[in-house]
Amino acid sequence: MMDTTPLRRPAYRRLWVSTTVTAVGSQLTAVAVPKQIYDITASSAWVGYASFAGLLPLVVFALWGGAIADSMDRRKLLLVTNTGIAVTSVLFWVQAAAGNTSVVPLMVLLALQQAFFGLNAPARSASIARLVPAEELPAANALGSTVMQTGLVAGPLLAGALIPVIGLAELYLLDALALCAAVWAVWRLPALPPLTGPAARRAGLREVVAGFRYIAAHQVLLLSFLADVIAMVLGMPRALFPQLAATTYAAWGEGFALGLLFAAIPVGAVAAGLLSGTFSRARRHGWMVIAAVVVWGVAIAGFGFSAGLWAAVFFLAVAGFADMVSMVFRGAILLSAATDEMRGRMQGVFTVVVAGGPRLADLLHGTGGAALGPRAAVAGGGLLVVVAMLALAGAMPALRRYRI
Repeated sequence: MMDTTPLRRPAYRRLWVSTTVTAVGSQLTAVAVPKQIYDITASSAWVGYASFAGLLPLVVFALWGGAIADSMDRRKLLLVTNTGIAVTSVLFWVQAAAGNTSVVPLMVLLALQQAFFGLNAPARSASIARLVPAEELPAANALGSTVMQTGLVAGPLLAGALIPVIGLAELYLLDALALCAAVWAVWRLPALPPLTGPAARRAGLREVVAGFRYIAAHQVLLLSFLADVIAMVLGMPRALFPQLAATTYAAWGEGFALGLLFAAIPVGAVAAGLLSGTFSRARRHGWMVIAAVVVWGVAIAGFGFSAGLWAAVFFLAVAGFADMVSMVFRGAILLSAATDEMRGRMQGVFTVVVAGGPRLADLLHGTGGAALGPRAAVAGGGLLVVVAMLALAGAMPALRRYRI
C-alpha cells in the first residue's frame, strides 16, 4: 500500500496538507470558470480561447519562477504566490457576485491566476528534496501526485453537486477559503534559502537559459523530459473523448460515456498512488520510467481498439496507473539528479512540459481524428508512443542506467 513515511516529517506534512487543500479547491474554480464563460457566451469556442489565454502566462512564469525559486527563500516565494492565487480566487468571487456578463475580466483573472501558479509550482516541487531524504523522494512524489489526481476526480464531482445548490459565486469563495488554509500551512514551513548563499540571488533571462543548458548537459534529465513529451503529445487522446462518446460509445448514453472517459485516467492514477508503497523499493528509476511509458502506450492503443465502453474505461485506467508511475519516478529523477541550485529551474521546465504536452496532444489528436477517424488516431498514437520510447531508450542508454 501507499508509503506514508514522508508524512512523519512535520515540514513535508505541512507542504502536503497545503497541496491537498489546493488540489480540491483549485478544481472548483477549474469547473466554475468554463461554466461561467459558457453561460455568458453560449459558445464552446470561448471556453477553448480561455484555456489558451492561461497557457502563455503559465509557460512564461513557470520558466521564470524556476529561476526565482533557485535564487531566493522558497518558503517566501510560496507564501507570496499562494497568497496571490487566493486573492485571484477572491476576485473571481467578487465579479461573479457582482453579476459580471463579460468574458474579459474572466480571461484576465484566469491569466493572472495561471501566472501565480507558474511561479508557485517550481518552488513547491523543488522544496520536497529539502524536506525529505533522497530515499523517500519516490514516496513523497507519490503522496503529492495522488492527492492531485484525487482532486481531479473529487473536485469536479463536488463542483457539479454544489453549483445547483449554492451557485458559481459561492463556489469561487469556497476555493478562496481553501487557499487561505494552504497559505497557513506554507507559513509554518521552515526557511528554505538557497544553499549556495547570496551569490545565487539572481533570476533573469541568463539564469533561465542556464537551466536549459544544464538540461542539455545532463542526459538523464533531458531524457526524463523527452519521455513525458512522447507519452503526452503522441498518446493523450482526451480531445477525441467527445466524438467517441457521441459515436462509438453512444449506446451507453453520450453523457454517461463522456464522464467515464474523462474520469478513467485519474481513477487509475489514484489507484497507483494508493498502491505506491512498492515504489520506495525501486532503485532503477530510469527503467521504471521507460516501462511506465511503454505500458501507457500499450494501454492507449488498447483503448483505441476497444468497441465496448467498459473495456475502454479499463484501458484508460491502466494508462492512468502507468502515468502515475512515470510521474513519480520522473519527479524523483529531477529532484535527485539535479543540484539544489538548479532544482527550481528543472521544476519550471517540468511544469511547462506537463501543461503544454496535453494541449499539443489536443491539436494532434483532433486533426488526426478528423483525418483518420478517432479510433485509428488513438490506437496509432499509442503504438507510436511504444515505438518512440523504445527507440529513445535504445539509442540513449543514460536513462536505462540511471539508479539511486
